[in-house]
Parts: sequence; structure tokens; C-alpha cells
Amino acid sequence: MPIKKRTVGLISLLLVFCYFLFQFLSSTYRIDRLVGQMEQSKAEDKGIKHVVLIAQELDNPFWRMVEMGANEAAAQLGMKIDYMGPNRINPAEQMNLLKKTIAAGPDAIIVQGITEPQYDQLIGKAIDQGIPVIAVDADEPASRRLAYVGTDNREAGKRMGELVVKEAGGKGRIGVMIGSELADNQQLRLEGFRSIITNTPGFEIVDVRSSNISRIEAAKQTEAMLSQYADIQTMVGFSSLDAVGIVEGLKAANRADVSVYGFDDLEETKMGIAEGEIQASIVQQPKEIGIQSVNLLAEIFKGGTIPVQHFTATDILDRNYLNADTGSP
Repeated sequence: MPIKKRTVGLISLLLVFCYFLFQFLSSTYRIDRLVGQMEQSKAEDKGIKHVVLIAQELDNPFWRMVEMGANEAAAQLGMKIDYMGPNRINPAEQMNLLKKTIAAGPDAIIVQGITEPQYDQLIGKAIDQGIPVIAVDADEPASRRLAYVGTDNREAGKRMGELVVKEAGGKGRIGVMIGSELADNQQLRLEGFRSIITNTPGFEIVDVRSSNISRIEAAKQTEAMLSQYADIQTMVGFSSLDAVGIVEGLKAANRADVSVYGFDDLEETKMGIAEGEIQASIVQQPKEIGIQSVNLLAEIFKGGTIPVQHFTATDILDRNYLNADTGSP
């Protein structure tokens, strides 16, 4: 019996090892293919400035909107955008993409900031090679990036705090979901939110958890949070999939008494607001982020100077806003 158990254990370990090996090789192959496509595109479009945009997650709606804005601006300015990123959030793969992109020698790079010394070194390496780097969505102020374009995340967190205090109707026990514990933008949003909540009598953040920007994980963490803190009255999500995940978690926990606030304007979030399952959402301007990033690079290519921080606006999306937008009474 012990021998049989040992054999099963060894087979299980072997299968896990094979799985991770496959994931590593698959990721390496995909990165090489993406960079190869970029190099081929650069060779075919001589005389055109090639800008690489490395997303946090390839098909995330937020990043697709950043890509759309970047492409629109690039088309007007005679540039070409090469868009790439991990299929799922993977900071190590983002770093690998940045490393291989630098080696391929594009004219400029647009990246999301990652709080990681090795990432800062890679950005510095690009700058040393004459490749301008602009950070978007999450800043990397410790690096030598030339500018940050995106939301003022601390102020966005404060705005969320003010919204919750104003609308929560005394529901002061708050659970918070952030997309990632490593992302600078998520920590800044939480910091801004906390600065309002901790200074408002009757309100308290009772728990903070990470969804890893996954709807399923947000639902799972919501259930776990409510199991541990049954008196939570309000839940706030700081990444785009958090609010819809929280709603799913509330349904699974059979809780209809919790107010939900989210971030960004996914169709599912809009639907949740329309149906009263989500009270409101702080909405960023990802398309504008893409446009402004490319415009700043155009200025750099001309030898001009640019602001180190370029903040884009946020709006509050709620039922009134939706009704005004659609003309509904």
C-alpha cells in the first residue's frame, strides 16, 4: 500500500512538472513568435516609426481600448503599433516580452508599470539604447520611464471613497477587492480610498483581498470574505472584473443586502448597474490613454519635451448616467 501511494505521488509530481514545463515552453514560443512578427513588420514598413504596446493581458477589454486609441493616433501620425501581451496576467511574461522587445530595437515602447527592480532595469536598458519608454495604467516612477499616461489612481480611490460615503446610506462595514497586490495602480486606489474611509466616522474597511483580475476569483474571494465577515454591508472592486465577480459571489452566498461599487465600464458592469445589482462604477478613459501616449511619443520623436505625468479623467457611471445616455426616463 505505501509503495502504491508513493507511486501515485511520484506520478502526480511528474504530471505537475510536465504541466509547468509545457506552460513555460508555450509562453516562450508565443513570446518569440510575437517579437518575430514585430521584427518582420518593422522590416516591411521601413521609414515608419514602430511602437510596441505591451499590455497586462492581451484580450482584456481595457487594454483593447488602449490599443484602439494608440492605433487611431498612430494612423494620423504615420506610426505603426505592434500590440502584444500575456494571454493571462503574468508579470514574468510581461518582463520577458519587454526584454525581447528591447533586443528587437523598436522606435519606442509603451508598457504598464510593474513594481519590480528587474523591470526598472529593463526600462533603463531601453532608455540607454535610445528607445523611449512611456508607462501607462500603472506608473513606474522609480524607473527611468519618460512619462506616465493614465488615471491619477490615488485620486480615483479618493473619489470612490467619497462616492461610497455619500451613497452607502450608513452601510459602513466595507470589503475591498483589488486586482493585484503587486500592481502600483491597485495599491494607489486602495490608498486613496482608505484615506477617505478611515477619516469618516461609522465607516471601516474590514477586509482586503485580491482577485488577480479574474471574475471567477473575485466571486470566490467574495464568498470567502462574507463567510468570515458576515456583517459586511458594502463591497468595492478596484479592477475591471471585480464588480461583476462580486455580484456573482453575493448570489452564491445568497446575499442581496450588500451594496456593490466597481471600476471601469464593461458591458456586464453596465448591465449590473441597469439592473440595480451594482450601484456605480468609476470609469477610466483607456482609449484616451492610448491616444495621449502616442501623441507624447510623436513629441519625443520631434525632440520636444513632455510632462512627466499626464493624467486622464475619470467619470462616475451610475443608473442616472446610463438613463441620460440612452434617453430612458
